[in-house]
Amino acid sequence: MKSKKSPRKSASHVRPMDTYGTGFDDKLQPTTPLDLSRVQRVSDLVEAYAHTAIGARAVGEAAEILFDMTRDPDVLAVCTVSGAMTVSKMGLVLCDMIENGMVDVVIATGALVAHGFVESSGKLHFKYNPSMSDDELFERGYNRVFDSIELERNLDHVEHIFRQVLETTSDVAVWSSHTITRALGKHLHDNDMGRGILRSAYEHDVPVYIPAFTDSELGLDFAIHRLRRLGRGEPLLPFDPFLDLQDYRERAVRAKKLGIFTIGGGVPRNWAQQIGPYLDLLQKRAGIGDGLKRFEYGVRICPEPTHWGGLSGCTYSEGVSWGKFMPVAEGGRYAEVYSDATIAWPLVVKAVLERLEAAGVGAPRRRAPEQAARRAARRPSRPAGPAPQGRRRHKGGR
Repeated sequence: MKSKKSPRKSASHVRPMDTYGTGFDDKLQPTTPLDLSRVQRVSDLVEAYAHTAIGARAVGEAAEILFDMTRDPDVLAVCTVSGAMTVSKMGLVLCDMIENGMVDVVIATGALVAHGFVESSGKLHFKYNPSMSDDELFERGYNRVFDSIELERNLDHVEHIFRQVLETTSDVAVWSSHTITRALGKHLHDNDMGRGILRSAYEHDVPVYIPAFTDSELGLDFAIHRLRRLGRGEPLLPFDPFLDLQDYRERAVRAKKLGIFTIGGGVPRNWAQQIGPYLDLLQKRAGIGDGLKRFEYGVRICPEPTHWGGLSGCTYSEGVSWGKFMPVAEGGRYAEVYSDATIAWPLVVKAVLERLEAAGVGAPRRRAPEQAARRAARRPSRPAGPAPQGRRRHKGGR
């Protein structure tokens, strides 16, 4: 049966005034002027943003969804991060998310993890001076990341630590990216080095996966170490990237719901989001598991527009067509913030932290009891007495 088409309106059609809507009768929500006199905290500002328009509204809606995702005890919260977020000094924002239960899984680029490890080990990044040419930077061992500098000395320092960790870790039969990041986090913890992503992840039992591991400084360091062993007549260290996929799949299958918080896009985002199609194909082609599982929450902060065709700009709506995300009509909740993450990300996270504090609650404990016990054992002990007034700096000069 063909559907009836609406009558064709002529160019001279006049709308009857009695058909005009009030906004409320169509359940539209009114917008509200941003009144800074009523803003006392970051959460006040971001909440007010949600009732404005354009980018501000997206930031406000992102905070609302992240807060609800954090408070939902059934959610496995996956955080994917790409771009120069650690060299741009955003790494501790991710630490805040890990330490406050906003994140159960981290999926990142190897470069992001490597630059963060540099910082945690006590080394510094510097501001780029435009008066120096890139040719001169190369000769001086200054690696430029847009407007910041990573010293070649820093990377040599990290390689030395990584080599020690590989040579002294005896409980790993086959390496993968999440066993490597866990070993590095353990080293930071055991030596009480600086706060950083891998240390926070280790202390809170959060796995850190690097899907494109060989495309990173850490991947090159691992390759060099294997060749050193080969030159000494020692067996190569085995590495299996599919152990990462297996571990991630098992966590996703155990979870009742999935949520994702994304900075940028690239391989970390795609690797995380392919879990739905992977589970679907496993059931259809191999008869394994219960099939499709889709993300129900999603927050994405990235300035890339969708018309460039890359995954970084891909909308959640497009992901619905792949079986990665639950449609909004079925309960999916998503926010997409087209902004520089170094501006929007701290605002969203700080607003959620303040809301959690104001509600007098923390994030629910979503991990198994044995994981919680391991996490508690990894936390550094603190002496009794008043809390310190300032954060102790690592002697390396963080």
